[in-house]
Amino acid sequence: MTTRERIGYVLIILTAVLAVGSILTQGPFPQDVSYHLFVDTREIWSVPNFWNVVTNIPFAIVGLLGLYKLRLPGKLSFLGETRMAYTLLFFGTFLVSFGSSYYHLAPDNQTLVWDRLPMTIAFMALFSIIISEFISLRSGKALLLPLILAGILSVLYWHLSEIRGAGDLRFYALVQFYPMLAIPIMMICFRSSCTHVYAYWWLLLAYIVAKLFEHFDAEVFDVLGFISGHSLKHLTAALGMYVLLVFYQKRNCNLHSVI
Repeated sequence: MTTRERIGYVLIILTAVLAVGSILTQGPFPQDVSYHLFVDTREIWSVPNFWNVVTNIPFAIVGLLGLYKLRLPGKLSFLGETRMAYTLLFFGTFLVSFGSSYYHLAPDNQTLVWDRLPMTIAFMALFSIIISEFISLRSGKALLLPLILAGILSVLYWHLSEIRGAGDLRFYALVQFYPMLAIPIMMICFRSSCTHVYAYWWLLLAYIVAKLFEHFDAEVFDVLGFISGHSLKHLTAALGMYVLLVFYQKRNCNLHSVI
């Protein structure tokens, strides 16, 4: 183990402890209902919130394309024993199109569940893939199911807590944001089994830009006039996944260590 890898393990553990500690030391917090108040509510062709709905279509396209490529021998390069993780990544991306569209037809806490569940599946599958490629194939495989279950349970726990009138987003926040701390550490401190690792940096950049568009939903709409920040969030996130898919077709993977 190199010095950089030792530092990587320390940072991963430290950030995990800090993330869990920060979540547990603060009280439960519910979903802010103002989250559902998107600026672009135009109805077109009898579809309410039209652009926030239809901009989810690219997720279905990228998800289906990824699943199709996985079925063709040699089209995607990945560590052979991790096919299920890639399948869940693209299947989750495909489902995001339907879950997010359903949510945006009538945004509230009840429909938001169906937006968050497929996103969590895709995100946790990606986390498992990066662990497999950068740290350990064995660990990535072993963590796939627990990560998926943790993601799903975090959404269900939040949903049930809202039904009880004591909404608690803490664990969903942990599941969503801790990987955003751990993934860059893995990419910096560990050597990947695959080439073209900068594809993940492009995906991370797309995610950050998408979150900025989401935050400045109204401001973007005021400036552009024809499309809102939230609609651009969907398009940017889908573009990030498409870029990742393109690089999955260009790279080469060779297992260099199994822990």
